[in-house]
Amino acid sequence: MPSEAVSTDLRGQMIVLGTGTSVGVPAIGCGCPVCTSDDPKNNRTRCSVVLGLPEGNLLIDTPPDLRQQLLRERIGVVHAVLYTHEHADHLFGLDDLRLMQFYLNGPLPLYCEEWTEQRIRKSFDYAFRRRPNLHRGAVPELRFERIGPVNGGWPEIGVLGARFTAVRQTHGPNFDTLGFRVGNVAYCTDLNGMPDESKEHLAGLDVLILGALRRSGHATHLSLDQAVSLAEELGPKQTYFTHMSHDLDYATTCAELPEGMDLAYDGLRVPLT
Repeated sequence: MPSEAVSTDLRGQMIVLGTGTSVGVPAIGCGCPVCTSDDPKNNRTRCSVVLGLPEGNLLIDTPPDLRQQLLRERIGVVHAVLYTHEHADHLFGLDDLRLMQFYLNGPLPLYCEEWTEQRIRKSFDYAFRRRPNLHRGAVPELRFERIGPVNGGWPEIGVLGARFTAVRQTHGPNFDTLGFRVGNVAYCTDLNGMPDESKEHLAGLDVLILGALRRSGHATHLSLDQAVSLAEELGPKQTYFTHMSHDLDYATTCAELPEGMDLAYDGLRVPLT
């Protein structure tokens, strides 16, 4: 069994753990200027954020780079996970949280929609099988907390002493994801569009973290220009772009962006307001 957990105090802040697209940056085998850059802000692990809430640390998504991210930021305890959707780059680091059952003295709560729960149960089926004589810690101990619309609208989601508003996003022609607002900060990745009713829930933001894959168009993600236009429409005080490919060099792109907009980077800290 591990010793008592040692963890950074995150209360009142969000840490951007990863800002990269599904293959990360550098991309395997790529010799482009961004993938070979000496600028650490061009090194992008897969997308996730962690929030320091009144009753603990909330992780949004569990990417394949999760262990590396938590060690880098010295985050020893995750008290709950909230999922945007079930794609592999947002899900497949879940087994890295196996130790949480010891620190929490019980299962790790996972807040997600039905189809994300189904994907987790299928992809991590070993965590849900009853096997005799299996030692504790051999598999993740997990507890699902289902979220979803009620009577056509979304209720607020209460997690670890904070209230979240979920906003529906389109992620291509046949798939949806969730963005989340807590206080005056919102996290909206993996989208190529947003219904008007979702935009209404994102008025008056201090900080918006928004997906922007690359300069050219894409079937399931906002391009940089599209993301800039959506940010201008929503009008937050500050926008950071995330889920970026190697098409976007940090320094060059930031210099081109309108005032109040920047690229996010791994390790960025944002106050929760």
